[in-house]
Amino acid sequence: MSVIAIEEHWTTSGIDRALRGQPAGSRDESVVLNDRGDIPARLLDIGEQRVEAMDAAGIDVQILSIAPPGTHGLPAREAVALSRDANDRASEAVGRYPTRLRAMTTLPMSDPDAALTELQRTANAPAHVGIMSYGRSGERSLDDPVYDELLAAAASLRRPVFIHPQIPPNAVREASYRGFDPSTELALATFGWGWHIEAGLAALRLIVRGTFDRHPDLQIVLGHWGEMLLFALDRIDSLSNVATHLERRFADYFATNIHIATSGMLTPRLLSHALDFTSVDRILLSGDYPFHRLDAATITDFLQALPSREDQQKIAHANAESLYGLTQSPAGPGEQTAQLQEPS
Repeated sequence: MSVIAIEEHWTTSGIDRALRGQPAGSRDESVVLNDRGDIPARLLDIGEQRVEAMDAAGIDVQILSIAPPGTHGLPAREAVALSRDANDRASEAVGRYPTRLRAMTTLPMSDPDAALTELQRTANAPAHVGIMSYGRSGERSLDDPVYDELLAAAASLRRPVFIHPQIPPNAVREASYRGFDPSTELALATFGWGWHIEAGLAALRLIVRGTFDRHPDLQIVLGHWGEMLLFALDRIDSLSNVATHLERRFADYFATNIHIATSGMLTPRLLSHALDFTSVDRILLSGDYPFHRLDAATITDFLQALPSREDQQKIAHANAESLYGLTQSPAGPGEQTAQLQEPS
C-alpha cells in the first residue's frame, strides 16, 4: 500500500542562522528543540539521506515543510529573502526526486503583501502543493484582516494551509508557563502543552472571524490529532450560541474545512477517538520527520486498526492525494501503481 506523509520537516542553514541571531526577547527559544541528536543534519538534508530514511520506513512520498519556528518571527526583509530561497530549494529537491517529494510553501508572514506575492510566485510551481503556516506572526494572528487576501488566494489555488504549533507569546509565557527550571518551562510552553493550545486557538479564531464563510473552499490542516480541538468539540460547539454572525455551527466547519494529521502519533486509541468527531476522509498520515522516526511496522499496525481496506488506503495515501492534488499515487514496495506526475 502506498504511503504519503504530509508534515515532514526540513530547514535551510540561512533560516537557522537568522533565528538564532535574533536579539534576546525577540528570539524564538523553541529553535533549540531542533538541536537534539542527529536532528540538525537531518533537517538540512532533502536529498539522498532523506530518501533512504523514507525507504526504510516504507514511505513513498513526503510533503516537505519548513521546521518550526519557520520564518514567521523574522523581520520582514529577512523573512522575504529566506522564504523565497527555501521555496526555490524545495523546488530543486522535488525536481531531483519527482516521484518521492512535494513541498509546502514557506511564506514571509511578517510582510502580508510579500507573503501574497510569494504565494503567487509559486502558484504554478508543481513542486508546491500546500502552505506551512503558524497561528501568529509576531503579535499578529492569522485571522487578522491583513491576511484575508492571502487566505482567499490559498482557497482559490486550492493550497491547504497547515497551521503548525508555535511557542506562546512572551506575555502568555510569563503568565502561564514560568516558575520552573528553564528546560521544564520551555517544554511546558512547547511540546508539553503550549504549542497545541496556540495552534488550536488559531483555528478557532479563523472560524470566529468568519473566514470559512467568506472563503468556503479554504482548507486547513491541524496536526497532533487536531491540536486538542476534537477532544473538546462538544464543548467548543456551544460557542455557536454566541457567535451568531456565523453561517453554521462550529462543528460543521470541522466537517467541511478542517483536516486532522497524526504528526507521528500513530496510536489506535487516538484514531478511534478522532473518528467519533470527524470522518476518515479528513484524517491524514504525517510522520513529523525527523522529530519522529516512523517505521514500516508501526505504520502497518496503525493502519490495520481500521477494519476496512478502503479506509486504510484513505489515511495511507488517498486523502493526501485528494487534498494536495496528487492525482496519481507512487508505487509502493512490490506494487505496480502509477507514478506521481513529475513536475515540469
